[in-house]
Amino acid sequence: MPSSVLFTVASLIWGSTFFAITLQLGEAPPAVSVAYRFFLAAATLFVICIVRGDRLRLPLRTHRWIALQGVLTFCISYLCTYESEQYVVSGLVAVMFALMVFWTPLLSRLFFGTGISARTVVCGVAAIAGVALLFSHSLAIAWHDYQRGGSANFIAGVILALVATIASSAGSIVVSKVQQECANLPLSMAWSMLWGASLVTVWSLMNGDRFVLPPSATYWAGLVYLSIFGSVIAFFAYFTLINRIGAQKTVYIGVVTPVLSVLLSIQLEDYRPGPVEFAGMVLCLASVAWALHAPAARPVQAANLNNPIETP
Repeated sequence: MPSSVLFTVASLIWGSTFFAITLQLGEAPPAVSVAYRFFLAAATLFVICIVRGDRLRLPLRTHRWIALQGVLTFCISYLCTYESEQYVVSGLVAVMFALMVFWTPLLSRLFFGTGISARTVVCGVAAIAGVALLFSHSLAIAWHDYQRGGSANFIAGVILALVATIASSAGSIVVSKVQQECANLPLSMAWSMLWGASLVTVWSLMNGDRFVLPPSATYWAGLVYLSIFGSVIAFFAYFTLINRIGAQKTVYIGVVTPVLSVLLSIQLEDYRPGPVEFAGMVLCLASVAWALHAPAARPVQAANLNNPIETP
């Protein structure tokens, strides 16, 4: 399948999943919904591997990287995303995920020594300024309410969304390591999602969450959509793109996804951005789009790419 088709599929699906997550909230604890989602997605992928006749066992060394990917991508990132969407409009959380375009090269620089172009740095600063502008009014109101004894839920939601974007970026740069160890993408995805769902389950039990089975058909329809389309299909397209064109280019899906998510929030969540919020979104997404044209960074010598994360 051409890379352009994979890019389009992932963008369209993830543009809708931020709203689909809101259908899960209130029916069950957020962490429980995350666990259900990735247990179902992992089971689907394992069935695909069995039908294909794949051997399911992997070496312990491979599981180290797969588990790390599961912790970052399918545990921390989604726990924070689901929690944040209890307090922040889903479209705004999606806009924050556009910052992955900059977190990814920064983390690649930190762990793999990959170069960063000056344009990427400038775009990153501009995008962060756009996000700050986007949330400035709401954060000011939330902070004022908090000082008067009100809830700090909105502020916590923004912080959780920010943590989710950083965890997702870290997970994206681990993908290349996982694929070096296991070329079978459906199998590595299945194990990674199983690791993530298992760790989320441990967190839920420690937190005292109840694993309820909501009676709502909307909840289960949303769960199936998020598991099969949002997890299996979209992540397969995303990880395939990372293998083909690299993590720093693949995260440009973050340009398209927030636009679709904000449109859905306006239509379905009664979100009405004012001039300041609109200007912040435009600045953030325009900065991300400009980063698309940044020259590719020169990789460092291969010997330097293999060790930083492995070093104790």
